[in-house]
Amino acid sequence: MHPCTDGSSATLVLASSGVRAAPTRRAPSSVPPPPSEGAIRFATFNAALSRTEPGELLADLASPGHHQIRNVAEIVQRVRPDVLLVNEFDHDPHRLGPRLFQDNYLARGTRGAQGIDYPYVYTGPVNTGVASGADLDGNGRVATRPGDPGYAADAFGFGLFPGQYGMVVFSRLPLLTDRVRTFRRFRWVDLPGAMLPTDPGTGRPFHDATAREVMRLSSKAHWDVPVEAGVRRPVHLLASHPTPPTFDGPEQRNVLRNHDEIRFWVDYLSGTAGYLYDDAGHRGGLSPLAPFVVAGDLNADPHAGSGHPKAVRQLLEHPAVQDPVPTSRGGLGAAALDPAAPRAEGHLRADYVLPARDLGLRGSGVFWPAADDPLFRLTGDRTFPSSDHRLVWADVDVGG
Repeated sequence: MHPCTDGSSATLVLASSGVRAAPTRRAPSSVPPPPSEGAIRFATFNAALSRTEPGELLADLASPGHHQIRNVAEIVQRVRPDVLLVNEFDHDPHRLGPRLFQDNYLARGTRGAQGIDYPYVYTGPVNTGVASGADLDGNGRVATRPGDPGYAADAFGFGLFPGQYGMVVFSRLPLLTDRVRTFRRFRWVDLPGAMLPTDPGTGRPFHDATAREVMRLSSKAHWDVPVEAGVRRPVHLLASHPTPPTFDGPEQRNVLRNHDEIRFWVDYLSGTAGYLYDDAGHRGGLSPLAPFVVAGDLNADPHAGSGHPKAVRQLLEHPAVQDPVPTSRGGLGAAALDPAAPRAEGHLRADYVLPARDLGLRGSGVFWPAADDPLFRLTGDRTFPSSDHRLVWADVDVGG
């Protein structure tokens, strides 16, 4: 079972594919046309570029022949986003992975796709696989060394080693890295009204005092990455990858954490969340005048799945957010073949690109080719030649 998908389907058939299929809507082709003049294409892709050992991804990236990575790169080359958030990309301390991915895969055209260059990259440490020193899974034991039984579940974010399931932002536009805000160390208990788990049998807190004191809200991280978009104000890419709302017990600690990780952005967009503090110690949320795009694998479907029913709805219904509701030929085809697919546990909307409501929306979609499309080889059906997720994109007119 993949630890960073919804996990409610044992077969992961088209799991978390990025869009809930809607057969009554007309879907765009799998390869979108270039953005119209003045628009910027933002995209998110859980690319499944995580491995089970530290350094394993670097070894796979070191030469250009890895089949799965080549398929991931070709998808990016076909869609050609200007700003791309990649989830599930193992973080290494020297940040070599993004450079190898760029040089050995993205920049190299393959099978008719033109190479693409991203001169600006941002990545940073994440909470996955970082020892907490506390009993976060509630089994009465504390695992502190990678490889120990239960280590991944006692880490700040589920991970076999530090940096597993990390994040990277690739951009053709300048990233204002000196103005990035990260919230990796923000504690769950510091979120007002936090949905901290309780033991349903006793009603007492599920975590002991030590765990509650140290536990962080972000299972990976929350990043505010300003993008210099050629307008008066930068566009803030709000990137995250909340925990999947499963792999827990009756206390539903992951369901509740997923809800609150998404709620973080709801509060951040309010502009009055003075309680929020970033990793540099600065407080407050995003200015109400600042343009933004929320992106990432949020591991929450508004209509189905194992998550809290309001987890992603609270963000989709935020007055400052617009939902492009992207579609795809592959998603519509899957729904036509299986009428139960929209609510089947394997066809879940998990990945989102949500622009600010006052930004112009020029188009959106999901890279999910239909079975009769030659590019179907990149996504597959019950097998995953690239990822068990789909790349989601939106073209945004940042001029308003």
